[in-house]
Amino acid sequence: MIHSTAIVSSTAKIADDVQIGPYSIVGDEVEISSGTRVESHVVINGPTVIGNDNHIYQFASIGDDPQDKKYADEPTRLIIGDRNTIREYCTISRGTTQDKWETVLGDDNWIMAYVHIAHDCIIGNKTIMANNATLAGHVHVGDWAIFGGFSGVHQFCHIGAHAFVGMYAGINRDVPAYTTAAGSPAIPRGINSEGLKRRGFDSDQIRNIKEAYRLVYRKGLKLADAIDEISGRTSEQPELQLFLESLRSSERGLIR
Repeated sequence: MIHSTAIVSSTAKIADDVQIGPYSIVGDEVEISSGTRVESHVVINGPTVIGNDNHIYQFASIGDDPQDKKYADEPTRLIIGDRNTIREYCTISRGTTQDKWETVLGDDNWIMAYVHIAHDCIIGNKTIMANNATLAGHVHVGDWAIFGGFSGVHQFCHIGAHAFVGMYAGINRDVPAYTTAAGSPAIPRGINSEGLKRRGFDSDQIRNIKEAYRLVYRKGLKLADAIDEISGRTSEQPELQLFLESLRSSERGLIR
């Protein structure tokens, strides 16, 4: 159902059961798949591809030009997966030619009001971003990561899977998987034990992750030596692999 006051481009591809509310605008080169619901006063510009069963609330701005002075009207795009909730006044920009030409939001993410996801961000699945959380350009976020309200992440930072970023945190370095970060600038505060319990990690797995965290942050080891030690444990403790990968792949350096 498309409300009579909505404006939908003739080049947009809209599945038959998509709902578009009053006064919403869907621009050129937008694709919206089955089951998605767009409330009133939403603006969606393209090129943008939106998957199945998403719910986009009123006054969100989706797929507009990136906030990057280098952007020169190139046909970059935004890709949104399935079953995402995007609340009021969220802004999600398209990508730039400085990266892979696209911004990506995965599946089953809960994006609360006033969140900003900038150009070229890559967001995994099942993340939670509380009100006013902000990602600068080129930020990568792993599955199940959680961002507290008013937290902010510097461009090019990576936030590992299952990480927890506290309210008002200012992230200017990479946050390893499983790690809780708080403060501005943020520092590591342990692992996200409660989140891991909720996701089915057992007590042995959580203990192993805590011990790997201590090797990096509490034992006084050089990072390379801690990585070697953790690498030797992954065959018997496969839950450490995500942590290890986030340590190895860090380019901006880790929060310390």
